[in-house]
Amino acid sequence: MVRLCRADSLAEGQARGFDPTGCGQATVIACRYQGTLYLWRNRCPHLDTPMNWRQDAFLNARGDRLVCFAHGAIFMPDSGLCVQGACAGRPLSTYDMSEGIERILKEHVPGVTRVQPAVL
Repeated sequence: MVRLCRADSLAEGQARGFDPTGCGQATVIACRYQGTLYLWRNRCPHLDTPMNWRQDAFLNARGDRLVCFAHGAIFMPDSGLCVQGACAGRPLSTYDMSEGIERILKEHVPGVTRVQPAVL
């Protein structure tokens, strides 16, 4: 299992990107919304681009919606569903926290053969 961060280090309405594969950019988004932690793949379903425009910039100003800063698509943090924008009705790809993230990343991130823990 790969540790991304302590669960209590993500406050309500906060999201953070992680690079557990050591590829140089965040491939995983972790966010806390209404008391629950969610893990999402850091790729917009519209153009398969990263969601953030700078480090850890995934949420709107209120901290209640994930935003793709490439073209403004808006996603619900709990379901990953796009509620506004070019990919409306399409969800983000999720990671199930009960599964080993190393196995998930190896299966879903091209070129991953080894996973290293993210350091906070």
